[in-house]
Amino acid sequence: MASSPAENPPTAVPCTTAATDSTSVIARYSSRFWRILKDRLHFHGPPLFGQISRVHRRVSPAHRHRRRKHGLPLPMRSNAVRSASIAARASRASFILEDIMECILCNLHKVQKSLHFWQSRAEGTNAQKIYFMIFERGPWAFIDGTYEMLSRLGTNGSPVQHLSHAASNTICHNIAILTSLRHCLANSLAQIYSEVDKWGEMLIEGADKSLPLVLPAINSLFLKLEASIGHAHYIYKGDKAFVYQNGSSVLHLEKIPEEHIAKSQWTDIEIRDATDLIYQNLQRLELYLSLILSTCQKPKRLTLYWLRYTCGAIGLTLCSAWFLRHSSLMGSPDIDNWIHEAKESAAGFLKDHVEQPLISIRDELFETFRKRQKGVMEMEEVQLTADSLHRMLLAFCEQTKSQKLPENIPDQEMLEIVMARYEKEVMHPLQNLLSGELARAMLIQIQKLKLDLETAMLELDQILRANEINFAVLAALPAFFLSLVLLMLVRAWVMRDKSAEGRGRVARRQRRLLVVEVERRLVQFQTCMDQGKEEDARCIYGMVLYSLDRLYKAAERHAKETGEWMSLQQDIRDLAKPDLETIYKLTVTSRMGQMYDCLLPSSKRQ
Repeated sequence: MASSPAENPPTAVPCTTAATDSTSVIARYSSRFWRILKDRLHFHGPPLFGQISRVHRRVSPAHRHRRRKHGLPLPMRSNAVRSASIAARASRASFILEDIMECILCNLHKVQKSLHFWQSRAEGTNAQKIYFMIFERGPWAFIDGTYEMLSRLGTNGSPVQHLSHAASNTICHNIAILTSLRHCLANSLAQIYSEVDKWGEMLIEGADKSLPLVLPAINSLFLKLEASIGHAHYIYKGDKAFVYQNGSSVLHLEKIPEEHIAKSQWTDIEIRDATDLIYQNLQRLELYLSLILSTCQKPKRLTLYWLRYTCGAIGLTLCSAWFLRHSSLMGSPDIDNWIHEAKESAAGFLKDHVEQPLISIRDELFETFRKRQKGVMEMEEVQLTADSLHRMLLAFCEQTKSQKLPENIPDQEMLEIVMARYEKEVMHPLQNLLSGELARAMLIQIQKLKLDLETAMLELDQILRANEINFAVLAALPAFFLSLVLLMLVRAWVMRDKSAEGRGRVARRQRRLLVVEVERRLVQFQTCMDQGKEEDARCIYGMVLYSLDRLYKAAERHAKETGEWMSLQQDIRDLAKPDLETIYKLTVTSRMGQMYDCLLPSSKRQ
């Protein structure tokens, strides 16, 4: 179908005007969208302004490849490029194919993520579905759901049952649309990758003739995608890019004129026009998919948790008003006083639980051995008391026995003599207190009690000195636990453990699940091939390519750090080859899960 003069510039226009012409076409379509959106303000889907604004920011086709992230490479990349000049000539076709694959993979990821969300909602209970319909679709849905429940209270039907039925219908409808989109995109991805696998050698060796052969084939694939995806229903109507037929929005893409396809040799201007047409169709496809996904994609986090955010905003507002009332702006010194007290408390906490414990540990480690004999009770004082008691016992016993005793006699034997004498003296306490040995025996017992007390104090002092480090560590425990919590939060933020590209155990588990997903889909692919279901097998092969692309992006950085990237990259390419036997691919997936360090669980790492 020939393009209009407004869309295809004359042949005399220089090549530098291609981006300007493409931008003018996009601006014309976008202006129509803006006018229609102004008339349809009652639309309840997510805002489309971000999707349309991204089209305005799109760069020219010659520079799109500079922004592409590393992902599953095209099959021709595995071939050896014989010279830099051949690589430069082949780059134009390869960049177009990479952009198309990037577009399909990006939208397929959005579809898959939204499909997982709605499938999880479908598995929930009726109460969870009702909660989603009322509290997780935004404030307007909350008002509509509440009004509908209240309006049905007087009718015969149950409002809860009606709302549950509506939730089930909504979820099933979104799952059906997303499943259809996934089937179309995966099928197209498999066709493009299989065709590139056939063209790979030609794109490398016949770089001069590759574009006239690749561009019509790409155009044919676009037309097949248009036919397969055009039956998806959508609310949006009214633009030239979408022809409304029988209550459904059908994607309409331009195709390369037949007279160009019939030629064996293309001029540079014809190649430029065909390339611009391919990118225009790609942009229309992206916009069409974004419009469809805006009605059935996973709600944004702000929409899902709007009630929590609203309560948080109300609480924050009340707190702000309360703080404003106690601030210096209202003439109140309360906040200044609280800040001063908080500073003092923080300084006291740091001093009592951080600074002093650390100083105590340092002093204990470096000065304990030099100060070990200094304390409340010293060994010399205890020894003096013991010697004094020994002399008192010896003198008392010699006077009582009227005989000379040896110097090395044990104190225990002399204490027995003293106690025996004390028992006799206490029979007549008044008489013996004045003229007997009762007072002297009592003084000896007091000296013995003093010795026991000093000995106990010496042992207690030694115990306390031996546990000074323990007491200092106990004093530092609050600060230690606070630092540990902060360290865990920082580690989780640095490693980004939730995604497959992170560094933690969760990310490693996600990468292993990607390998398991590839293996499961390979088995499904072989089962469909054995049963003769080629259409389903091609769709499953496209999902295999999608999983391999995610694994490629998730494992690249970690495999390069461990030095395994060259081997892992080759295994991923082998798994993506369409003509390789499934039994060999299953062997590769089994080896990948057991050998590569970036895919092993943490418990099996050496």
